[in-house]
Amino acid sequence: MATTEIKTGPRGVRRTVRSQRTTEGGGFVVRRPFPVPGLDQIDPFLLIDHLGPVDYGPGEAVGAPDHPHRGFETVTYLLEGEQTHADSAGNHGVLRAGDVQWMTAGRGVVHAEMPSERLVREGGRTHGFQIWVNLPKADKMAAPRYQDVPAATIPVVTTDDGAVLRVIAGSAYGQRGAVETHTPIEYVHATLPPGTAVEVPAPSTMNAMAYVISGAGTFGPHGAPGAESDLVVFADDGDVATLANAADADGPLDVLVLAGEPLREPIARYGPFVMNSRSELVQAVEDYEAGRMGAIV
Repeated sequence: MATTEIKTGPRGVRRTVRSQRTTEGGGFVVRRPFPVPGLDQIDPFLLIDHLGPVDYGPGEAVGAPDHPHRGFETVTYLLEGEQTHADSAGNHGVLRAGDVQWMTAGRGVVHAEMPSERLVREGGRTHGFQIWVNLPKADKMAAPRYQDVPAATIPVVTTDDGAVLRVIAGSAYGQRGAVETHTPIEYVHATLPPGTAVEVPAPSTMNAMAYVISGAGTFGPHGAPGAESDLVVFADDGDVATLANAADADGPLDVLVLAGEPLREPIARYGPFVMNSRSELVQAVEDYEAGRMGAIV
């Protein structure tokens, strides 16, 4: 049996992708590095959407009304604001700044993510992310599941030179995230003050990337540049993703670092459904239209 070569050291940078703006849900604008023409996915990640920061006046806030999902997971990470969620199984709750919701859609659920009544009434700032993570074929029809992770339960590491890492999934600097994942995933939010650098674990067997939320910095051993809205895609020639913020930077470098074990399975994709074959997609649409995924009441 062939063995996978384990590579160590800092990973180089394969490419940098600039996000594109698009409109989603009830009319909110997101910055999206993928899927876009020329970059359909970074296995097992299917999508990254960066919402805001946007300041809504009273009565202006919008969200994502009732919509179905099947075959993958949606990961919502709220940096600012307040968001309610509800689904066809009767689940409901509120996400606040710093909270994460890791939803396994599995065999299917109808879901809604909307601004809270207070945010609609009073207005305010919203800023956050939604990331889609593919499920392996064996788990695509699993029972839906939520992992609601309050901000206070997310491990936080502060390095000696002042960089801050929030470990959402996987492990870094001796801390493990609270989220259970179907396949190995690393998800770390790193904030680097000027003059700091960090190494985030990213095994060479995983696809790895860094999305720049704000600021500008350098990535990899050769200092490839990346600025706000850029997605830096790492090569598979090492086991850590290196990030640095220059000493003369105007402010902090804020980055999401994501790495995941690729599934290497066929993908059939149509809107909110991600399966392995066209026939499974057709079945998903039929099940939704027949009401077999339920409805939010």
